[in-house]
Amino acid sequence: MKTKQNKNISLKNIKIQDDFWSRMQELIIDTVIPYQEKILNDQIPGVEKSHAVANFKIAAGMEEGEFYGMVFQDSDVAKWLEGVAYSLTVKPDSELEKRADAVIDIIEKAQQPDGYLNTYFTVKEPEHRWQNLQECHELYCAGHMMEAAAAYYDATGKDKLLRIMEKMADHIDRRFGPEKETGIPGHQEVEIGLMRLYHTTGEDRYRKLAEYFLNERGKNPDFFWEESKKRGWTHFGIDPKDTMYNQSYATVYEQKEAVGHSVRAVYMYTAMADLAGTSGDDKLYKACCDLWDNMTEKRMYLTGGIGSTGELEAFTKDYDLPNDMVYAETCASIGLIFFAKQMLEIEADGRYADVMERAFYNSTISGMQADGKRFFYVNPLEVNPGISGEVPGYKHVLTQRPGWYACACCPPNLVRLVTSIGRYAWDETEDTIYSHLFLGQTAAFEKAEIRVESAYPWEGSVRYHINSLQDKEFTLAIHIPSYVNEASVMVNGKKCGLAENMKKGYLCLTEKWGADDVVEITFDMKVRKVYANQEVREDAGCAALMRGPFVYCFEGVDNGPMLQSLRIAEDMCAETYTEQTGVLKGTTCIRVKGYRYKNSGRSLYTEEKPTREDTYLTAVPYYIWGNRGENQMRVWMLEE
Repeated sequence: MKTKQNKNISLKNIKIQDDFWSRMQELIIDTVIPYQEKILNDQIPGVEKSHAVANFKIAAGMEEGEFYGMVFQDSDVAKWLEGVAYSLTVKPDSELEKRADAVIDIIEKAQQPDGYLNTYFTVKEPEHRWQNLQECHELYCAGHMMEAAAAYYDATGKDKLLRIMEKMADHIDRRFGPEKETGIPGHQEVEIGLMRLYHTTGEDRYRKLAEYFLNERGKNPDFFWEESKKRGWTHFGIDPKDTMYNQSYATVYEQKEAVGHSVRAVYMYTAMADLAGTSGDDKLYKACCDLWDNMTEKRMYLTGGIGSTGELEAFTKDYDLPNDMVYAETCASIGLIFFAKQMLEIEADGRYADVMERAFYNSTISGMQADGKRFFYVNPLEVNPGISGEVPGYKHVLTQRPGWYACACCPPNLVRLVTSIGRYAWDETEDTIYSHLFLGQTAAFEKAEIRVESAYPWEGSVRYHINSLQDKEFTLAIHIPSYVNEASVMVNGKKCGLAENMKKGYLCLTEKWGADDVVEITFDMKVRKVYANQEVREDAGCAALMRGPFVYCFEGVDNGPMLQSLRIAEDMCAETYTEQTGVLKGTTCIRVKGYRYKNSGRSLYTEEKPTREDTYLTAVPYYIWGNRGENQMRVWMLEE
């Protein structure tokens, strides 16, 4: 039976001190959180209006007005509050905490006497509460606010928001469940929120309610169709018969392929894995493994992006991974990280840590401009100005990050991810401390205090300083990324073999650790050429470049026009250099040998072969593309 054996690790006991991620957290805390706070309060001109805080004030009777925004607008406030909670563990800020407390006071006033909390239906359509689970996302908003409540309690010890959301959870529990009203969320998220409430409060009713929503899904694939006929009205006009879209075509135990809306899917998979590991449900864990394998081995982009079509923001078919029509929503990659971490808590397997790392360094942070004030919803692997964002089929693929969105789920989601990266770095069991990510930091556990010095992700050097707090052996298990074939491992200055101490992607060192023991790991950071499975038709004949955890891309600003006319040389002779100026300052870039093809004339078609000339191509980390003006971008480049 696969069950979680993990001890609770407080985020307050993990302090990131990392050249790469500390700067990212500083940007989020100093710029992004206050910027988004102003947007939520409609204080930034020239961007999409949010009105999210005002909606709560109107619902609370604090001001007059009409509801504005998406039916799930409340979730933007919830994710922002969750991000604030994590930021307070990174950098205490009494003024920010006071402002967050003030928002929570407004939320408390907006809650209805029966515990119900949702500004859209309180302000605009109170007569339609709970009538449209398929489209109107009351449960989705509740789930996000539950996560925020647990995070804020953990960070500050203040329980006002936690009590608010316990009342909302109790309200939901009185309504839905066995021998009550049947219901499932149209957009999964409440299951994650309920499990988070359970882990925080110990109240088993919340775990059972999450279990109910998961187990009820797919028992009646016609549920949403029957619901739509009963109510006789729609909100978005989403087809209630499309059971693949919302993963209600079969029970969670029977689903084998990642299908439908990608964010809904990975949120559901996250809750499934959490419940499976918490309850010891091996059948549910097996379903998680099947879904993980299909998604990551046949339906995931090199960057860690998932959801290959803009039509319904969904998965499509195995190996259907178009680069220039991709969706790869930022939220979907964030949800992929959530899923990976839950799987790691059940079993420390490097394949989960590899994907988690891939998404952290590529398809999530690519969703934010380097200045923290513009954001991508869609994360393409190829853009072509004049086509991308303009031509039918490509209109969702933008060449520049907008300042905000009418549907703004991704920007605050990124805030809560980056500020809580410490949650994903470690696990501790009775006999082992697991390190999943090479982050510079200090971390306190039951068994030891560990300080990590890391030159990663730019250099392959990491050093663990262990101060044991017990007089007995335990294992330090350090994830070694799968691309590392050779590494030097030194324990207190003595060489230690890598291969003989590896177990499922983790370097397992069992010692009776002392007061200042040191584990040092060094490895080469070579430029790697990557090829796709030949069933991925868009990438046939192409190669991509990686170095360390980063996927690299080619931009027109470095390589001139018509990137499609360029080729990587088979013997590319890669060189690296560190950019010294501008937005790329401190970034390791790659220069490789290649070729440029030029037209032999002006004709649309000709029998004359284009001429070839030698050139050098420059590649930059994918996450930072689009920061130097509008231009072409490609991850996959033809090889010759």
